[in-house]
Amino acid sequence: MPPIRVGVVGVGYVGALHAQVYRKLPRLATLVAVCDVNRARAEEVAGRLGCRAAGDVRDLLGEVEAVSVCVPTNRHHAVGMGLLEAGVHVLMEKPIATTLAEADALLMAARRSRCTFQVGHIERFNAAIQTAQEYLTHPRFIEAHRLSSYPFRGTDVSVVLDVMIHDLDLVLSLVTSQPVRIDAIGVPVLSRTEDIANARLVFPSGCVANLTASRVSDESIRRIRLFQEDGYLSIDYKQQTAELARVSPRRFAPRSGTGGGKDGAAIQRTLSNAARRWMSSSAPSSTPSGPRSARSCPAKKPATPWPSPSRSSAPCVGNPQDGVS
Repeated sequence: MPPIRVGVVGVGYVGALHAQVYRKLPRLATLVAVCDVNRARAEEVAGRLGCRAAGDVRDLLGEVEAVSVCVPTNRHHAVGMGLLEAGVHVLMEKPIATTLAEADALLMAARRSRCTFQVGHIERFNAAIQTAQEYLTHPRFIEAHRLSSYPFRGTDVSVVLDVMIHDLDLVLSLVTSQPVRIDAIGVPVLSRTEDIANARLVFPSGCVANLTASRVSDESIRRIRLFQEDGYLSIDYKQQTAELARVSPRRFAPRSGTGGGKDGAAIQRTLSNAARRWMSSSAPSSTPSGPRSARSCPAKKPATPWPSPSRSSAPCVGNPQDGVS
């Protein structure tokens, strides 16, 4: 099966990483184009990676089968709806949307078009998390800290949707149940939305998760500790290391990865997983531009209005390590 034809919409810091990683997956994906309302930025990234530049996401229709959407969160719904209704598979950078109603609308659009719609929770593909999962059986207490300096990007949503969402996603996947009680508090410091927040989640099993996220810290920390009856695991997301403590403590090394640094490795595993899912899917298309094996690039025009031009990618400001998360 030939590689899937992909594009990236929004090529700020994170979007540019997506584009670079697609270029490193020639057996799974062919990077066709990058798109940004900042045309100069799109042309710069396209020139480096040898693909086409576009200033309007509609220009990608008929050329791509799948797209990474890396625009600011307040544009996720509009851009995602247009692509899904055009029959294009979508990998949406987290969070899925700014509101629950927008998220539900995106899911319904994906079901109607029978498209694969994924959200880029890259910590699931963190080497330390993947290695540690086999040791986790019945977590009883979970404590996570995700702190960074002010990023000057992603601040259109609260720190909960910006970064705590990673820990919420992992906790829910590890405990495999919904919380019966949530106590939370957050305060704005430099933004109009919460810049620091703490949440305490209680689950039916008795497991308690205490999560803290801040983007106004003078240090960079991304750690989670998980306690169960026979010991505990301490995981450093940033260094991608994990430590298991039992009666006889021992250390174990995470599975190695490639992709341009540790965060790059997690993104590569994320996009590889997405590309394999896209290749195994069969998105419908009403006006194919021409046969490509058993697949073709959707060219159907979206039923919903597309967003009016606005900046789709935030500038790369702050610590690049923090920017990925």
